[in-house]
Parts: sequence; structure tokens; C-alpha cells
Amino acid sequence: MSEQITFTIDGIEIKGKAGQTIIEAADEAGIYIPRLCYHPELAPHGSCRVCTVLVNGKPQSACTQPIAEGITVENNTKELDEHRRNLIDMLFIEGNHFCMFCEKSGNCELQAVAYRLGILAPKYPYFFPKKDVDSTHPDIFLDLNRCILCGRCVSASRDIDGKGVFEFVGRSIEKKIAVNAEASLKDTNLKQADKAADVCPVGTINKKRTAFAIPIGKRLYDSKPIGSDIESRRK
Repeated sequence: MSEQITFTIDGIEIKGKAGQTIIEAADEAGIYIPRLCYHPELAPHGSCRVCTVLVNGKPQSACTQPIAEGITVENNTKELDEHRRNLIDMLFIEGNHFCMFCEKSGNCELQAVAYRLGILAPKYPYFFPKKDVDSTHPDIFLDLNRCILCGRCVSASRDIDGKGVFEFVGRSIEKKIAVNAEASLKDTNLKQADKAADVCPVGTINKKRTAFAIPIGKRLYDSKPIGSDIESRRK
């Protein structure tokens, strides 16, 4: 049997297994910790920091921090939510996110986390950057205007698909997603069935001929906020 570890999140006693991260144990216990770069099928790397919690008073990313006996985790605090709102605000203004026209609206994790945190409009001035759009692939449409550099597509293509179609290039404000082809997406070995084509939390990687297939009102976050599926596990 796996060693059982007991700790608390916001005063609630949680029992997890040795080797689990805070976010894994919290999900099993029905406690939602906001996240963007984290995906349960991919190796966590803590890049977005939206899942930051306080562990014995010190900030840690919940997706990478292992649980330990007796630790005290704070997740639902005004200070942490303000920190998360600032991160989400900056992700919106650093890209070009036109939610009302985006086919991912209602299924977008960035949009859903913003709503859950009470964000209706970013408070910082927009950058309005010039971003690439690549529609050369017969089955996949790539729109970097919406990319939040979460790295999910990089990890999925490398670790699950075994292809390495996507990778980060550049540094700082010049950092972006690139593909393993000299010219465009059509020259890669990306397939519509690849995991990399499914894990994007926003509207950057889109499958052609599927846009708006799900009507408004029936999309993933139209009726319930993001994290409701996790919170429904709480006994």
C-alpha cells in the first residue's frame, strides 16, 4: 500500500499518497486550485504560477510541490487570488484575445479562470502585439495571438506523441511557440489525432471543420464555473 500523508488545505484535513503533488492530492479531495499550464497527463513544470499556494507560509507552485506530512497549505486567500488575477490580466494584455469571436469561447480555460476570479476586463493597457497565424495545415489552424506559453503542446508532442512538433524559441518578450519545420505547420508531422492538438487551454491550436460545433449554452464552462467537476468530488 502507498504511504498515506495527512496535511491541511485552508484548514481542511487532506489525506494523500506519497509522491503526489499538492494539486494532485487536492483534486482527489475535491478542492480546486486554479491552474493553466498544468494538465494531469503531462509532466508539471510550474510555468504559469496561477496554482501558487502558501506552504507553511512560503509560496510554492501546487503542481510541482510534493505533499509532506503535516504541512499547512493556504489556497483560498484574498492575497493569492489578487496574485492570480494579476497573472491572468497580464496573459490577456500580452496577447490578442477576442473572446466574443473565438471558437474556443466557453471551452477556454483562460477565459473560465478569469470569470472564476471575477475578471471582466483587464486592468493593464493592452500590448496589441503582432502575432503569427498559420492555416497551411490541412487539419490544424494555429493562431499565436491567443497563445499563453503554457507549454502543454510542447510536452504533449514530445512526451506522448513522440514527435517534438512544438518548441519554445526566443527569450523574454520575444519568446514564442515554433514548429519543427523550416516553413510552416503543413511541413510538420502533426496529425489531428495527436495529443498535442487536444491539450491547448486556449484557442491557439484548433482543429479545422469543428469550430462552433457545440452551441452557446452547451459548452464546457457555460453553465458551471471551471473547477466544478473537481469540487463535486468533495464529500
